Amino acid sequence: MKAFVPTADPAEPVVLADVAEPVPRPDEALVKVEAFSVNRGETFRLERPTPGDRPGKDIAGLVVQPAADGSGPTGITRVVGHPMAGGWAEYVAVPTGALAELPDSVSVLHGAALPLAGLTALRLLRAAGPVLGRRVLLTGASGGVGHFVTELATAAGAEVTAVTRNAERGARLAALGAAEIVHDVTDARGPYDIVLESTGGRALSDALARLAGRGTLIWFGQAGRVPATLDFFDFFNGPESAVIRHFHYLDADTRLGDDLATLVRLTAEGRLHPEIGRVADWAGTATALTDLRDRRIRGKAVLTLS
Repeated sequence: MKAFVPTADPAEPVVLADVAEPVPRPDEALVKVEAFSVNRGETFRLERPTPGDRPGKDIAGLVVQPAADGSGPTGITRVVGHPMAGGWAEYVAVPTGALAELPDSVSVLHGAALPLAGLTALRLLRAAGPVLGRRVLLTGASGGVGHFVTELATAAGAEVTAVTRNAERGARLAALGAAEIVHDVTDARGPYDIVLESTGGRALSDALARLAGRGTLIWFGQAGRVPATLDFFDFFNGPESAVIRHFHYLDADTRLGDDLATLVRLTAEGRLHPEIGRVADWAGTATALTDLRDRRIRGKAVLTLS
C-alpha cells in the first residue's frame, strides 16, 4: 500500500512510498483511510524523525476489517480514529478504544479535523474544572485547540479572553463566543481564575502575572519553542498560592473513543464547528505540512485520498 514516510528534508518533510499493509492486533480494526488531518506539532517531530517513523494521528474512513476480539464496530462502518502513528496511509490499524462511529451528518473532512485538537481541548477543560462564571485566559489561541477551547468553554459559561496576533483569527474567536480578544498577553486585563498556556517563553510568566490568587495555570504546550523561566517571588505579586499544572492529553480517565464520540455528537448537533483552512488531495501533504509549520494555514489542513 501507499503511505507517507519522513525524509528529514525541511522542504519536503514526507514522501509517498510503498509499505507493507498493517496487520491489526486482536483489539484493532483495519480502517481504509478516506481523509486525514495534519497538526503543527507533527511538523516539529518531522524535523528529527527516528528510523521507522510513520506519522499520522487524525483519520476518518471506513472499517474494512473488524477487530478479532469482537470489540468496536462489527461491520463496514464510517469512523473517526486516533491512532498513535501510521495514519497518513491508505490503511491503518486503529485500537477500537480510539475509534468512534461517524454519522452521515458529519463529513469525513470534519471527522478528520476532530481528534488531536478536539481531544486536547475537551480534556484540557476537564482538567481546569468547572468554568461556569469563571474568567479564563487562553494563550496561543490561533490554532485548532484554541478554536475548540473557546467554543467549548464559552458554551459552558466561561468568560474567555483569547490571545492571538492575527486580527482575522481574533474575529473568528469572538464569533465563537470569546468575550475579549487581545494580541499580546501583556494586553490582557486580569485577574483570571484559570490560565490555559501553550506558548512558553516569556508568555508563561506574563500569563502567570494575570492569574488570581489560588488560581490555576495549566501549561499544555510550548508553541514558541522557547523554555519558560519563573521567579518564585513573582507569586507574591498577585497569584499567591497559585497552582501550575502540566497537562498532556493522553493522561485521562476516559477512553479516547468515548471522548471522540462526544466530539462527534457535538459536531452533529451543531454545537461544535471544526474549522478547516485547507482541503487538498493527499498528494499535497508535504506542501500542507510546510505551510502549516510556517503558519500559512488558519484552521485544520485536511488531506483526502482519491
